Amino acid sequence: MADNKIKIVFVGHVDHGKSTLIGRLLYNTKSIAEDKIKDLEKNTSEGKKLDFAFLMDHFEEERKQGITIETAQIFFKTLKRDYVIIDAPGHVEFVVNMITGAAQADAAVLIVDAAEGVQEQTKRHAYILSMLGIKQVIVAINKIDLVDYSEEKYNTIMAELTPFLSELNIYNVTSVPISSTDGDNITERSENTKWFTGKTFIELVDDIEGSTDESNKSVVLPIQDVYNINDQGKSKRISVGKIEAGNISEGQSICVLPSKEHAHIKSIEKYNETKTQAQNGECIGITTDKPLFIERGNIVCSVNHGLNMVSNFKASLFWMNNAAVNISDKLTLRCSTQEVGCSISEIFQKINSSTLEKIEDDLTGLNKLEVGKVEIKTKKTIVISAMSAVPALGRFVLLRDNTIVAGGIIIE
Repeated sequence: MADNKIKIVFVGHVDHGKSTLIGRLLYNTKSIAEDKIKDLEKNTSEGKKLDFAFLMDHFEEERKQGITIETAQIFFKTLKRDYVIIDAPGHVEFVVNMITGAAQADAAVLIVDAAEGVQEQTKRHAYILSMLGIKQVIVAINKIDLVDYSEEKYNTIMAELTPFLSELNIYNVTSVPISSTDGDNITERSENTKWFTGKTFIELVDDIEGSTDESNKSVVLPIQDVYNINDQGKSKRISVGKIEAGNISEGQSICVLPSKEHAHIKSIEKYNETKTQAQNGECIGITTDKPLFIERGNIVCSVNHGLNMVSNFKASLFWMNNAAVNISDKLTLRCSTQEVGCSISEIFQKINSSTLEKIEDDLTGLNKLEVGKVEIKTKKTIVISAMSAVPALGRFVLLRDNTIVAGGIIIE
C-alpha cells in the first residue's frame, strides 16, 4: 500500500525545546515502546520532572547505529490517524533532509521559546518552509511556564511572527501556548492558560489536511537501479524505483525520458508479492513488453506526462556552504535519481534568509545562508517539473567535491 501517513516537519531555534516537545508527544500518545518509557523514568532523578528530550537522545543513538527507525523519521499516532515526524538537528541538515526529500511534509510545527521569542533561525526556518511550498504551519509557543503563562508574551510573539509568515505567503497558521516539560495544552487543555480559547496542540495536528489524491495524476517513476535477474532460465531486466506520482498497472503505456521510447508495463515486481498495480509512494520494480535501455536517472512516466526536458532553468537556491559559490563554478546537480554536472549561469536576486532584505550588491556569487534567484545550466538534458506538480522533480541539491552545498526549488 502507499504511505498515507501525514508527514510533519518539526523546526525551531536551537534550545527552543524541539526534542522535549517530540518526546512529550510520543509519551502522551503512547507511541513509544514500554522499555523506552521505563528507561526514561529510570534516568530521571527522584522528585524531578521527566526529561522527555532523553527519548530523542535515545533515538539519536539508535539513528547513529542505523537501527529501529529511518533516518530523521519518527512515528506516532492519535485516535484519528498515523503521523511521521521529520526531525533534523539543525537548519542546514533540515534543508538537506527536506529538499532531498525522503518525505514531502504536509505541514510544519515551528517552535518558539516563550522567553526568548522569535530568533533569526526561527525566521530562516520559516523562509525555508515557504520556499518548499509548505503552507500549513502550527506555531508552538513553548516554555510558556517560564514566563508565568503570560498571555501578553504569547500575543507579542504572534504579533511579530504572523505578518512575517504572511510576507512569505504562509496564511494557514494556527498557534498554541505549550509547556512540553509540564504537558500544558499538548493533549489536554491547561488550567494555567485559561485565557487561551484555541485548540490543544494535538487537536491542531489532527486538523492538518493530507496530500491530495494522486491516483489521477500522470505516473512519475524515477529509476533508482536496474537488475538483470535469471528467472526459471529466462533473463529478466527489472527497473526499480519509488513512484513519485500517479498509480501504475500492468499493461499501462509508458514513456521513458530522456530517450522518449514507449512501451507497456509487462509486470510489476515487489519482493514476496504478486502485484498487478502499484500506488503512489510504493517502491517497486517493473519490466516492459519490449527491450528498452533503461538506466539509473531515467524517468518512467505516462505517455502524456507534462514533464519538462531542459538544460537550463530558473530556481530559488539556498546556499549552505562556508565557502561562497561564484557564477560558472563547477557543481553537480542531483534531482531525484538524476545526477549531472552544472553551473550557476546568472544570479538575478539575492535575499538575506532571516530578514528577507534584498541584497543589492555583488550578484556574482552567493555566500552562506543567502538565498538566490538563479539560472542553472546543466551539461546534459534533465527532466524537471514544477514543485507543486511533482515535488521530487521540483527540488534538487547541489554538490561540490561530493558534499551537499545547496538546496533548491525549481521555479521556471
